[in-house]
Formats: sequence, C-alpha cells, structure tokens
Amino acid sequence: MADQPDLKKLNDELHDLRLDAGLPSARTIRDHVGKDAQDYWIVNHQAVLDAFQKPDLPPWGRLEAIVRVLAEVGRHNDVDGEVNRFKGLWKQVVSETVAQASVHPPGDSTTSAADDDADDTADSSKDSPKQDAKDPSGRAAEEPSAGTETRSNPGRGAAQSNYAEESLKGLILNAAQALWHDKDALRVFLGVVRRSKGFARMADAAEERRPANATFYGVMSREFEVPPSPARLELVTLHRCLDQHRLKRKWSFTYMEEQTGVSSDAWIRWYTHGELPEREAIVAFSHMARLTLEDHVLLLGLWEAARDALEIQKRSDVLPSSISFDEAWAMRDPAAPRLWALAGVGGDNLAAYGPDLASGTAPAFVVAGPARSGRSTALVSMARSLLASGIPLVLAAPRPSPLRELTGQEGVLAYFDRDDIGRDELESRVSVASAEQPIVVVMDDAELLGECSAWRVLRNLLEHGFDEGTALVLAGDEHKLQTSYRWLNGAKRAHRGLLLSPQERHAGDWIGIRTGDSVVGNAITPGRGWLHLGDGKLLAVTVPR
Repeated sequence: MADQPDLKKLNDELHDLRLDAGLPSARTIRDHVGKDAQDYWIVNHQAVLDAFQKPDLPPWGRLEAIVRVLAEVGRHNDVDGEVNRFKGLWKQVVSETVAQASVHPPGDSTTSAADDDADDTADSSKDSPKQDAKDPSGRAAEEPSAGTETRSNPGRGAAQSNYAEESLKGLILNAAQALWHDKDALRVFLGVVRRSKGFARMADAAEERRPANATFYGVMSREFEVPPSPARLELVTLHRCLDQHRLKRKWSFTYMEEQTGVSSDAWIRWYTHGELPEREAIVAFSHMARLTLEDHVLLLGLWEAARDALEIQKRSDVLPSSISFDEAWAMRDPAAPRLWALAGVGGDNLAAYGPDLASGTAPAFVVAGPARSGRSTALVSMARSLLASGIPLVLAAPRPSPLRELTGQEGVLAYFDRDDIGRDELESRVSVASAEQPIVVVMDDAELLGECSAWRVLRNLLEHGFDEGTALVLAGDEHKLQTSYRWLNGAKRAHRGLLLSPQERHAGDWIGIRTGDSVVGNAITPGRGWLHLGDGKLLAVTVPR
C-alpha cells in the first residue's frame, strides 16, 4: 500500500471513524445497515471485515453504508457531511488507481490463465537466495525473480497472495506481546515460531523487544486483537490483581501449573483472551501465594463481580433481535396489576416484564438512552399496554415522536405537542384521577419540558400520585436529562426504569442502580436495553416494536 498513499489515507480514516464509534464489531455494523425487502443482509459481516482488512478499494455502495453507520453510532454532528468526505477520499483513490494503470499498463491480456499458473508454479519452485530475504518485519522482500514478468500492480498481487501469511504474523505478534512478562512461556512459544520458514527473524525481533499491536500492511488495523470481553472492566481488574501477585513473585505460567494443578495453557488463555478463570483456579492461586484473608476475599469478590457481569451480557446475547407488541403482550402474567406496563421481554424463560406504577417508592418510570436507541418505541409499547388495560393517558411529545400516533385512540384524554405545557391545562386533565380511575402521563423528550409552566403539577404528581391515582412514564436523552430541573428529581426517586444502549455510567442513576463497563459504552442497538424494577437487579430485555 506504500505505492498508493490515497488508499492508505482512506483506510486510516476508516479505522479512525470506527475507533470514534467505539470499535463496533463487523456483525454490529452489519446489523445497523440492516436487511433489504427480501430479508437479505445489505452488507454481510465478511464484506465489512474486507473493507477494514483487505488492501483493496471497496465498492462505494458498501463503503457508504459502513461510513454512515459509524458516523451515526459515533454521534457525528453532520453524518451526511462525513459520508461526502469519504466519497471525496474514495474518488481520489479511483483517480490514483487510474493514474497508476496508465503509467504501468497491465500485461498482455492474451496470456492464458494456464500460462500464468505455470509461471507462478515455476517462480515458486526457484531456489533463489532473494526469495528468502526478509525485511525487519518478517515480510518477504518483493523482488521479481529472474525470467518472471514484472507485475504492473505489485500492491494488489502481493497483498492478495500474502493475506493469510500477514494474518498469521499479526496473531503471532499479539501472542508475543501478551506473553512478554512470562519469559519461559515466551521462549517456548517463539521456539515453535522459529520452526516455520520465514518467521525466524520476526521471532528474534519479538524476543528482543516487546512488539506493538499487529497491523495489516502498515494500516492501523485492530482486526488481530482479541475482541474485548463485555465485562472488560471487571476482568481487567481481576487480571491486574492476579498479575501484581504473580510478577511480584516472578512466577512463570509453567511454575503456576506445577503449584496449582491448573495447566499453563489455561492460564495463558485466560490472560491472552481476556477470559474468566475458573473459581477453583483462583482459590488455588490464593493458596499458592499464601494471601492474607483480606486479599483472598478481595480476589474472590473480583471474580464474582466479573462472573456476574458476564452472566448479564450472556442473557442479553440470547434475546430475540426483535419482537412484536402482540407477541410480547401474550407473554405477560395474566394476573398482572391494572397499572402494570409492558417494558420489554427477557429472562431465562423469555417472559414480559414491566413496572407496576401503583407501587414502589414513587409513581414514575424513566426510559433513558442516547439518540436512536429506541426510547420512543419503548414509550409507545408501555402506553399501548396501559390502554389495553383500560388506563386513560395524557400524552406529551414536544418533538415528532411515534407517541403522537396514539392520539385519537380511545382512552387518550389529551395530547401536548409543544415545548411547554400550561399549568391549568395539565391540572384540568389529571385532577379527575382517583385510585379507582387512575390516569398516567406519558412524556417523550422530557428534557425539553424540564422548565415547563406545569412543573408544579408534575412535582405534585410525583409526590402524591399514589394517593391521587396518577403516575408518570417519561423518556429522555441520558446526556441531557438534568436533576437541576424542578420536578425531575421526583422521577429519579422511583429507582426504576429502562436503559437503552447506555453510553455513560451516570445513566444508571436515573433508574436507581450502578452500571459497570459491561453495560455501558457498547454500540447503540435500538430496542435492546437493561430493565431495573427496583429490586437491585438488571434484566436484559428486548423492547417490543
């Protein structure tokens, strides 16, 4: 790619854009692009990987879809502008390719494929010293063999033929980096690497100096890195604690195998792949290190925290990607209270879950998340379930929202579509509520109504709603909701709600629970969230559509 600087620039920019978006996986990007009318993926995950890994120019249609998704996930202010910027870079690469083709025209097109195969076979059988020459990175020097016709585009031919080899080199470098502190394991590993032709110098270099993360053809690729665990904070903390004790005593993985009975391969895998060790291995390590009771309890506590985080994520991964309201409604408990609202579907047995707005510490429920996370869809689901139970609603949506589609339905008493609600207007609607005939206010984009004229009515609703037969379900942007608003603190005191693709740790404060790194910061997936019903447990759910 050195002879194509514009192509390298495009690839660098694409990797930077993915980094800004939180390094979403190829499958996540594929899911965001979506399917066509025939239910086929518009861009499959392998095509997404090729755009990042292969040193070729991807088709503009594919690149446009990937860039748009990454710009949206990364919350760029001007998504269309970002797409146009990449289109300009893509055109520069096209011009670069055309210019190079005009300077180095391709070989005689009349040469048959059989002749090419024969030439390639002959070249590979030559025992020329030049073929064994390596540069410091371990890559074979690209020099034409005697009697071989020079290729017009060395970057393309060499890149395609060496793709598997370069991938293997990247894996070797990452493994050497992970084993750097265990010299015994590193020595054994690099000894095996040296047995493969062409990798000896790379192994020597990796033994002298800890290698950096592997890249693909000099491009800032992260495809060779092991995907981060969903419980990354908890696992990193556990591994760091183990490493402190191990390095302090200068233990190798081989020695740990002898002392704990746990194979060195298992210890290495847990470190290099960011996996959770078995509890028995942690106990054996503690006994081996003769840890104090305090350190022993701390180590087991870290292990349990990492296990719980992994279990939470595992339950999220098995959820259905989507579910209709009717399907979810059929999963509800027939004995659910009248003011029960459908928030999502989840659990080991895939059941419908939601809050009982007539109980708890405050008559409220908060849906929080970033833009495009599905907040309005969750509100509509909850509103439809309340209407189905015969509960009258007052709707408020200061911005265009799917909630507005419920206006005109039986049971909707009023609808406010402005960024202000009059005190008398709202009070007249909810004043007729009672414990026997409750009324629920459903509000979208609540941050826009934080200082509305009806703030006293809303504060009174949150303080006395249980007695007066009123409740509030609100949704807002996790970045914009503020406790400084005069009435929103009352909603926060409900200690329950739904987080949709949370990006900030403080988002958990709105639903009364702490959220770790295993929950926050992941790619935005509309309709997937974490439900807290005030019992101190997070439940992964899919929101009905």
